[in-house]
Amino acid sequence: MFEDFIDALQNFRRNKTRTLLSLLGVIIGVASVIVITSMGTSSTQQIKDTFGSSGLDVVSISSGFMRRRRNAVSINFDESFREKLFQNVKNIKQIWYKNSLSATLSFGETSSTVNCAAVETGYLEMYGKELEYGRFINVTDDQEGCQKIILGHTIAQALFPAGDGEGKMILLTSNNISFAFEVIGVLVENSSGMEATDNAAYIPRGFYSKKIEPNPNAATVMVQATSPQKATELVDVLESYCENLTGTSYSVSVMSMQTMIEQMNSITRTMSVMLSAIAAISLLVGGIGIMNIMIVTVTERRQEIGIRKALGASPFDIRRQFLVESASITLIGGLAGIFLGIIISLAIEFVRSLTYIVNWPACIIAFVFSVFVGIFFGLNPAARAAKLDPVLALAGE
Repeated sequence: MFEDFIDALQNFRRNKTRTLLSLLGVIIGVASVIVITSMGTSSTQQIKDTFGSSGLDVVSISSGFMRRRRNAVSINFDESFREKLFQNVKNIKQIWYKNSLSATLSFGETSSTVNCAAVETGYLEMYGKELEYGRFINVTDDQEGCQKIILGHTIAQALFPAGDGEGKMILLTSNNISFAFEVIGVLVENSSGMEATDNAAYIPRGFYSKKIEPNPNAATVMVQATSPQKATELVDVLESYCENLTGTSYSVSVMSMQTMIEQMNSITRTMSVMLSAIAAISLLVGGIGIMNIMIVTVTERRQEIGIRKALGASPFDIRRQFLVESASITLIGGLAGIFLGIIISLAIEFVRSLTYIVNWPACIIAFVFSVFVGIFFGLNPAARAAKLDPVLALAGE
């Protein structure tokens, strides 16, 4: 077989133009598959980087649009609901309540409108947030409703360009009512993930429920699962639980960043498979071209085939010779296609400023498929060569 491979390379060298044209379909097909799958993998990684790694185990519950049934009851996010969740739903690690408000923060002549969140102790730590300086909201701040505030990086820079915000008093205005708050911390810059903090501010929920909105009910419930994998299961469980509890379809909206990422990954994979399948058609077209070229080659080399048979070569030997030659074309084309595909993908990802990830399984599959195409479309010409009568082959061209 090695000798057949060497003979194939020599035949390729004698017919360079024909060989190049035969290779083009394979090279383009394999390169297209590599480019598409690598871009899909890189895009998937970008999605993960955008969302971040923290908060993947968190499921949020908020009020949804309702399609009421008879005897349906509304659901209140109060302490009773928290207790019921712990008692009736498995795989829950912790539950936090949260309220949101739009507020204007002022310090001296500078003011900024922010999304302010009233949160419980441990909420920011649960999301893996870090402090540039200062401290987080503690139990005393929350239970006593202290007027303490944590600022996002961008807000802190706007109000305190010198970076000396800790301990300063700022004015928080919401619904034309102003409250004085002491800055106790500034968060490290973070503009990605489910809980982007750069343009946000955080106050104790205890203060919110006592002074801003005297109501113990939360607007959003953040449920931390025991693991990111359990968060996906928890979404369906919480939806069913709330529906059974209220007798109302869509009484709540349940979301998980882990579920969102998995859905987007699924969409990306599906699109990559579809586009790769389309690109693989060029491999089949290239295979048809190879079959045509091999049929022409068999016709041109009739006398060579006749001589080999006259010297004792079996039909199996002749068939193997032409199959090896056909497979060699796609093998070389597959390797060249992988190399070209990686180069093109690198160029595209460089222009798009993305992290480049080679989809090696796709490279292997595309390469193996290209060789299979060569063997499959080489079967007919090889069979024709093996069936040639040596006398007739030697007698005429």
